[in-house]
Amino acid sequence: MKFGVIIFPGSNCDHDAFWTIQQVAKQPVTFLWHESHDLQNCDAIIVPGGFAYGDYLRTGAIAKFSPVMESVREFAAGGGLVLGICNGFQILCESGLLPGALMRNVGLKYVCKPVHVRVENADTPFTNACDQGEVLTIPIGHMEGNYFCNEATLAELEQDKRIVFRYTSGVGEITSAANPNGSVENIAGISSPGGNIVGMMPHPERAAEPELGCVDGLKIFHSMIGAMAAK
Repeated sequence: MKFGVIIFPGSNCDHDAFWTIQQVAKQPVTFLWHESHDLQNCDAIIVPGGFAYGDYLRTGAIAKFSPVMESVREFAAGGGLVLGICNGFQILCESGLLPGALMRNVGLKYVCKPVHVRVENADTPFTNACDQGEVLTIPIGHMEGNYFCNEATLAELEQDKRIVFRYTSGVGEITSAANPNGSVENIAGISSPGGNIVGMMPHPERAAEPELGCVDGLKIFHSMIGAMAAK
């Protein structure tokens, strides 16, 4: 199994994701250039965090037109695993691979800190190494992480169990105080209808080694490895 990590102009978490996959999870991984259509026979794609194309226009609005995202759309349509982290989540929404949009944080401030997220659906290729309702500690770092969708979309996400992560307190309580950006219903991550695409604002690659203070994020990568191995 092989991971691919996309590099856009302005990506700044691509090397972090690469390191975690190669050095911590011990899996083959390659970088994928934004101007190339070639996904190099990868089995899973990471759309990393950062500021793709400088976040001009709005986050992800230019990245969605890149050649590599055309290939990612085809890859995802065929059932390939795609994980969008932070700016990657924004890009997936702009590309139409996930519903909704990421808006400016409530308070209009950049927020960078560890947060608690509850696993709302442990039966996905990205969370199968977690327990249902488990609370993970994973850092965030964003200015536009305020997830929004209309009522019909929200009802659909709820009904189909496509809300994968919610911001909570350390004991798993959904409160406004635990919501760092104003996201509707404390949503921190969602999946596509087929479950093979997930976007999340927290950075699991920043919580994958003891030296970083937490290893909960590694469960996301272990889940993907397990899902690919089970195919």
